[in-house]
Amino acid sequence: MSPTAATLEVPELSASTHAVAAEARHGLTSTPKSLAPWLFYDEAGSRLFEQITALPEYYLTRAERDIFTAHAGEIFHLACRETGCPMSDGLTSDVGSPIAIVELGAGTASKTGILLRALTRFQHTVLYQPIDISPTALDEARANLELAVPGVTVHPRVANYVTDTVRIERPPNTKILALYIGSSIGNFSPVEARNILARLRSELSPGDSLLLGADLAPCPPEAASPVKSASTLLAAYDDAAGVTAAFNRNILSRLNRELGANFRPEQFAHRALWNRTHSRIEMHLLSLVPQTATIPANSSGPAFTAHFEQGETIHTENSYKFTPAAIDALLADASFAPTRTFTDPKSLFAVSLAHAV
Repeated sequence: MSPTAATLEVPELSASTHAVAAEARHGLTSTPKSLAPWLFYDEAGSRLFEQITALPEYYLTRAERDIFTAHAGEIFHLACRETGCPMSDGLTSDVGSPIAIVELGAGTASKTGILLRALTRFQHTVLYQPIDISPTALDEARANLELAVPGVTVHPRVANYVTDTVRIERPPNTKILALYIGSSIGNFSPVEARNILARLRSELSPGDSLLLGADLAPCPPEAASPVKSASTLLAAYDDAAGVTAAFNRNILSRLNRELGANFRPEQFAHRALWNRTHSRIEMHLLSLVPQTATIPANSSGPAFTAHFEQGETIHTENSYKFTPAAIDALLADASFAPTRTFTDPKSLFAVSLAHAV
C-alpha cells in the first residue's frame, strides 16, 4: 500500500537548495520551459566556467583582461578624482577616503587581481569583498589573492545577488567601488538588468562608483569594417571542445544531485543561437527524444514531472550584447552617471566607469 500524504517524509532543504527547487518548479512548469542561469554555478559548473574562460573561442575574458591591464591605473585615477581618495603614487594631493572593492558574481576573481594590484599602488591596503553563490570559487579567490597581492584583505560572502539583498561592509571614511564585470549583466533582460543595478545603487552612497563590464554587439553585415561578426559571437558559446555544452547540461545534473531528479543529461543537446532582434545569444537544451523527468517532493512543494517532446527545449541563458549608447542608458536609468568607457584594441568588449548620483 502506498504511504498516505500524512506519512510521506518530505526532506528539508537548505536555503540555497530551496531556491534551486523553487526555480526548477517555476521554470519547468512554464511554457516555454526555462531555467535561470544562476543555476549553472554550483561547484561543478563553476569549474566548467573557468575552463570556458580559457578557451580560444571565448574572447570575452581575454578582451576584458586586456582592458584592465592597459587602463587599471586610469580607472582608479578617475575613481579617486571623484572621491578625493589619497593616492600613494602622488597622482592627486587631495585628502579623502580610501576605496574598498565589492564584486558581484566574483567567481575565482581571476581578472580582479589586475585591478587590486593597481589599487595597492594608490593605497597601501585594500578591502576586497567578493560575492558569489559558489563557496568553492570564493575559497579559491581568497587563497589566491591574499597570497598574490600583498596588502589585500579578502572578506568573501556567499550570496545570490539576484535574489538576496547585497550587504556591503563599509569601513569608516571609505568609498566603495563596485565591480560587475565579465558581462554578467548580459544574462538578464533589460528590466532585470536595470533592477539589479538599481538595487546595487540603493546600497551605495553618492561618490561611490561602479565598474561595469559588457560585451559589445556585433557589427551589422553591411558595416564597412566589421570588427565582430555573429559567427565570432556564436563560437564563443558553442566551442569546438564541447566545454560549453557540458556546462549547459550540468544544470540538469545539478537538479539530479541536489533535488533527486532523474534527468538524463546525455539526451539533451546544447544549442546556441544569435537573436538579432533582441541583440542576445540564447542557450537552450534540446530534448533529443520524447522523455519525462521527475523532481521528488521536498519542503519546497510536492513532486512534479516535466514532459518533453522531441525537439522541445529548455531556455537556460540569454547573453545580451550592448552598444555603447545602450550601456550609458542602462547606467543612467539606475542612477549612475557614466564617466568613461574603455574598450580593447579590437572593440570587442567595453568596461564602463560610472559614479553613484
